[in-house]
Amino acid sequence: MNVAASEFNGEKDQTYDLNFKEENNDGSQKISGDSMKNVYKSFVDEYQIFSIEDLFDQDDWVHYAKMTEEIGEQVHIVGGTVAQLALRRALASSHSLWEEAPRGVAKAIAEKSCNALLLKVNHSVLEAVRISILVGCGVMTSHRRIWA
Repeated sequence: MNVAASEFNGEKDQTYDLNFKEENNDGSQKISGDSMKNVYKSFVDEYQIFSIEDLFDQDDWVHYAKMTEEIGEQVHIVGGTVAQLALRRALASSHSLWEEAPRGVAKAIAEKSCNALLLKVNHSVLEAVRISILVGCGVMTSHRRIWA
């Protein structure tokens, strides 16, 4: 399940707006990160879900960690966005991708914010995969490109 929650996260109030595509949105469908977490948990209880990707905003490390702790034994919490956030920031600066990829994964592991890495096959992130496997994280592969 790929949620792309950064698309409906309110940066100012740190809520998730479930009605974000509605033109006359009155904000009544905004919920907290903890409530969003409980929605996902109910989906896992009700349906055969094996992995959830981008389930919170890319900077919402707290809820990624809570989710991994609470249901990480049942489902892959895929750190596609959180681990790759460091990569995007490296591209915007003068940092080396080879330095930043492992740092992004290391932070995700240290914060216990995911239990699987989303590997995009057009990227050279073998060190990030190696680190993930060494600590027991699953590795997921995507066919989509993150950068054009």
